[in-house]
Amino acid sequence: MGLAVRKSRVHSHISIKKGICGGRSVVEGTRIPVWSIIKWYKLGMSLEEIMREFPQLNPAQVHDVFSYYYDNQEEIERDILENENEARFREASVE
Repeated sequence: MGLAVRKSRVHSHISIKKGICGGRSVVEGTRIPVWSIIKWYKLGMSLEEIMREFPQLNPAQVHDVFSYYYDNQEEIERDILENENEARFREASVE
């Protein structure tokens, strides 16, 4: 007798879709990029503060953001850097 194996996504709360947030990883069903939550955490925000600031996310989604980050650090660090560079460019063009 064979066992049925159900295939599941490793990060069920994270998606990447062309046309949403530049094709970057986001929390499924939102336009909240993974990199933005990680950046807030790196700036000193606790998990509890992040969940208060993003009330539309449940704890499983927030924890999956961190799990995804640890599995894909290079991608998320690149996204953070690209966003910082874009912000600097916008600031310079305003001055």
